Amino acid sequence: MSKPDISANLAGITSPNPFWLASGPPTNSAYQVRRAFEAGWGGVVWKTISHEPIVNVYSRYGAVDYDGRKVMGFNNIELITDRTLEENLREIAEIKQEFPDHAVVVSLMVETNRESWHDIVKRVEDTGCDGLELNFGCPHGMSERGMGSAVGQVPEYTEMVTAWVKEIARTPVLIKLTPNIADIRFIGRAAKQGGADALCLINTINSVMGVDLETLMPKPHVAGRGSHGGYCGPAVKPIALNMVHQLAADPQVGLPISGVGGIQAWQDAVEFMLLGASNVQVCTAAMHYGFRIVEHFISGLQSWMQGRGFERLSDFVGHSVPAIGEWAELDLGYKVVAEIDQTKCINCGLCYIACEDGAHQSIDISRLGEDEYADRLTAADIGNGRGDGHDSAIQISGGKRVIAGAGDGYVNIYTIRQETCVGCNLCSLVCPVDECIAMVPAESEIPSMTWREYQDRLSRGEIEPIQPPSHV
Repeated sequence: MSKPDISANLAGITSPNPFWLASGPPTNSAYQVRRAFEAGWGGVVWKTISHEPIVNVYSRYGAVDYDGRKVMGFNNIELITDRTLEENLREIAEIKQEFPDHAVVVSLMVETNRESWHDIVKRVEDTGCDGLELNFGCPHGMSERGMGSAVGQVPEYTEMVTAWVKEIARTPVLIKLTPNIADIRFIGRAAKQGGADALCLINTINSVMGVDLETLMPKPHVAGRGSHGGYCGPAVKPIALNMVHQLAADPQVGLPISGVGGIQAWQDAVEFMLLGASNVQVCTAAMHYGFRIVEHFISGLQSWMQGRGFERLSDFVGHSVPAIGEWAELDLGYKVVAEIDQTKCINCGLCYIACEDGAHQSIDISRLGEDEYADRLTAADIGNGRGDGHDSAIQISGGKRVIAGAGDGYVNIYTIRQETCVGCNLCSLVCPVDECIAMVPAESEIPSMTWREYQDRLSRGEIEPIQPPSHV
């Protein structure tokens, strides 16, 4: 099979691949954008420009590290461009001439009046750019001045400003949405009413990164004072996926979507596209790993598409949207229970503690002498066709037998009490050994039906109330 076609089209804006750099520090200048395109990025959204350059502060970023991994979450209090409008316009025009086949979209944020928006739209489109992205999403600094998320949190403002821009825009208009809102669908519908050509989400989430326990000052701080900032990075991906899906599934929206939020691997990008995004935008990962991360995105996407038999992006964009819906649509008769592969178990007890303290008390613990344990495990290993002991908890080191989890001559054995297991997944999630705990289908005493169907059948007297499970 030849390489799949990964060219992308978002509301008429085409690019060689679906990977765009999002508006932010990596798209601040022609120097950066040129290097990004040379590295392989398909498009960029130029860092938000306005009529006048703003004044930024020193000390702008903060991060959350977790369990040895750097920058799981990222926070910034940096504002929009601090470069002049004229300098930005000149460089945008230069870049578009140099890279005519790449997408160059410009992020905009100005005062909330028709004249200001008309003026900047005309001047920006004269650069030859491919589209406009209206920044209704930034939660810090500019929102205090009535811009950014101050617009994007009010459906009437979103519709009004979008309509102003659409009065004169000659290129597609994207609306970048804020996640700092109760229901993203209302803002998406307002943008649609205003005439938007596409939506982009999510922008950053309002956040305070933390407090230094030595200095007692906020992180980051500016001369001892902090401010709420925009949170992004891998930690926000589930939130972004939910909101992208909400808009992709909403029949009142029906607009192309550019997905943003926590993308740092090609797999993340594919998930966004499966849930309805036509392309994706990346910022934090490029700031962390550099522009060449796009090489991994491209090769990974192409390999995955080849393996699945997809020839173009449209073969799978939105594929998984129908699979997500309301809780009331889930099947009450579907049942899975946990099952531990004793030949892979290292007897650490994490599953037992998690189930006993944090879930539904459905794992039993028993003790075996080391010799009896070794005999049973060896027999099970042979029964599974392996017989080499390499996957077992028994190893030989320095000529001595070493059994994982052994102590005082005994080994703790953990087994699932499947009659009380509710299939919550917690044991399999905390287990440190891949494929040691599986969630397997089980026969259910409840017939296949949704909660709504259950309510209907109850009201008609066709079924008895489902009895609650027993607990300790």
